[in-house]
Amino acid sequence: MSETPTATSGRLFSLLSLLQTPREWPGPELASRLHVTTRTVRNDVERLRALGYPVEATRGPIGGYRLVAGTAMPPLLLEDEEAVAVAVSLRTASGGAVSGMEESALRALTKLQQVLPKRLGHRVDALQSHTARVAPYSRGPAVDGDLLTLIANAARDRELIRFDYSDRSGAGSERKVEPYRLVNWGRRWYLVAFDPQRDDWRTFRVDRLKETRSTGHRFRLRDLPAEDVAQWVASKIRAVQQQAYGKVLVRLPAQDVVARMGPWLEGGGVEPRGDAACLLTMGARTHADLAFWIGVLDADFEVVESPELAEAVARLAGRYARASR
Repeated sequence: MSETPTATSGRLFSLLSLLQTPREWPGPELASRLHVTTRTVRNDVERLRALGYPVEATRGPIGGYRLVAGTAMPPLLLEDEEAVAVAVSLRTASGGAVSGMEESALRALTKLQQVLPKRLGHRVDALQSHTARVAPYSRGPAVDGDLLTLIANAARDRELIRFDYSDRSGAGSERKVEPYRLVNWGRRWYLVAFDPQRDDWRTFRVDRLKETRSTGHRFRLRDLPAEDVAQWVASKIRAVQQQAYGKVLVRLPAQDVVARMGPWLEGGGVEPRGDAACLLTMGARTHADLAFWIGVLDADFEVVESPELAEAVARLAGRYARASR
């Protein structure tokens, strides 16, 4: 009994869905999954190739089939959850921090919404309409999407890049580095790279890169400076921002101070001093900022070994006293 076109099409979709996962599939395993023979699998692979899907086959005991990058973009099959995730991501990207991608994201979103089943369209609308984003305190400079692509490609291909860089003081320098990762923090993008000339790891704000180009020279991979690169970048940024440090003896248990301060303790610490007090060390941009955050604890405290912080606390106390008259 011959197979119906509908059954063949359904099986092709199932086969394509399997091949879109990032792995190599042995023919017998595909045949078992699809409940067909290996010969049928080979025939279906040829049908997919005729439709423009670049399916690669490797021989041998560990060989199999996998979908590879081709010269054209064939249709993609997405599961329901994947389609919803892509649609929501595109809506977010259409107002994101990458310059030049807003219009492309909007066009892609329009195409996707035209073919989304109603049940998925309703889920996307509900998720988007009942979700709010907190705007950052400062929007920050937009980054060119082509620049991000150039850096990402160089990192993938292990190619050195060269660029002109301006640091936070405005001083310029020419750099030649080994790019490894791009890290997005809010509306800012950072490049994690190894600088051979300085023999050390560096972070660069991508919006400060000018005349960026690949040198075409390859580099040997190194171990990253940390397992969690994003957290490593965050600690570096906070270290630059926190120029003022101080110590205070707080009349609160150490665990209460840790719970209330949370991420603001980055680069600092809390040392218990009995059950009802602790020594707090922390940093901020200025001593005035430091005095403010210590006041947020809403507890008695004494400044230790920090004249600048003591002056900032006195100024803040005087300001509050005058406001209450």
